Order: sequence, then C-alpha cells, then structure tokens
Amino acid sequence: MATLEAAPFNAVAGSPEGLPDFSSAAYKDAYSRINAIVIEGEQEAHDNYMSIGTLLPEQAEELAKLARMELKHMKGFTACAKNLEVEADMPFAKTFFAPLHGNFQKALAEGKITTCLLIQAILIEAFAISAYHIYIPVADPFARKITEGVVKDEYTHLNYGQEWLKANLATVREELEQANRDNLPLVRRMLEQVAGDAAVLHMDQEDLMADFLSSYQDVLMEIGLSGREIARMAAAALVG
Repeated sequence: MATLEAAPFNAVAGSPEGLPDFSSAAYKDAYSRINAIVIEGEQEAHDNYMSIGTLLPEQAEELAKLARMELKHMKGFTACAKNLEVEADMPFAKTFFAPLHGNFQKALAEGKITTCLLIQAILIEAFAISAYHIYIPVADPFARKITEGVVKDEYTHLNYGQEWLKANLATVREELEQANRDNLPLVRRMLEQVAGDAAVLHMDQEDLMADFLSSYQDVLMEIGLSGREIARMAAAALVG
C-alpha cells in the first residue's frame, strides 16, 4: 500500500490547508468518540479472535497471533489520543459496539463459527479498513503513521476470515447469508451514528459507506458467492 506523505503541520498556526484544526475543542470532542470506537474495536477484535480459537482449536495458535496484533493496534491508537491530549470516551464506544458484541456472543455460545467469522473477520475488519482509508489523508501526522501501519495488518485479518469461509462455502452458505442479514444493517447504523463526528474529522460518510460496501462485496466475491448472491447480501445494508 502506498504511504501518504504527511503535510507540514504547525502546532501554533494550526493545521495545513484542507485539514481539520487538530487543536480545536470541536475536533477534540469528536475525536474522543471516534478514537474510543477504534480502541474498543481493537479490544473487541482481540477478544473475538481468542474466542473463535475455542471453536477452531486446531487454529487457536494462529488466531492468538491475530489477537496479539489487535492489542498492539489498541496501544497505538491509545497513544494517538494522548498525543492530542484527548481522553477517549470509552462508555460511548462500548454502547456503540453493543449490538454487534451481543450478536457475536450469541453466535459463540451456539458454536456458529461462520457467524462469528463474518462479524469479526469480515464485517468489522472491512469496516475498520474503510474507516482507516478515509481517515489517513486527514489525520494528524502522528496518527497517520500509526494508522498506516495498522491498516496493513487488518488486511491479514480480513484474509483469514475470507479464506476460511471460501474453503467451507459449500456447507456454510445458508448461515453466511443469515448472518449477513442479521449484522450488515447494524454496520450501516453504526456508520450513521458517527456521521457527525466523522464530518468534524473531515471524513465523509458517503465515501466511508461506499468504500466499506466495495471492500465487503470484493470479499464476498473472493469467498465464491455469485454476483446475484452478493447483490442480495449487500442490499441488506439498505433494507435492514
């Protein structure tokens, strides 16, 4: 992935032209929630990969490695908040993730590997990658470097879920479609919930949704679903 060059930043004069004012009260307020979502998302990812390892014990070591990467990401994004002297709003983030968290825990208790992988390794990872893509060009220089490193790792996690579902598609197709119907609308609502804060960070909601749906549909294609199946699954984001 190409590395974006950081634009010059003058902490006294303010942000470069076209970028938000990283020192403003409005930016820090919005960032407290966006950053918390990222931190909580990485913690959720760690916990989820460890949990999936209990369903796939033969792959527990590989999943634990993915989980450790997520903790590393969490520490990096915690440092991003500290750099801007912002306290992450973790209660907000826990509420934000509650619906997906609940669905994952229910699927875990029922031993539904396909649903767990769709939620964590496909939906959440594609959501994160898209958010990072849109955020990197408008991030402060410190956060930009952190995020560029993180997004490369997230492709590894996305690929894990993609390859498992691809190898098992013949037996998991029905559960995959149901899991999509249950969870893709939640991602759309999550995007809508933070649209205002994202706009303050100069992240466009329509660009974010378009990037996410494009990435998601590409993954479904790689898994082996037909164009008709993919269109039907993507439509769940609009009607759910």
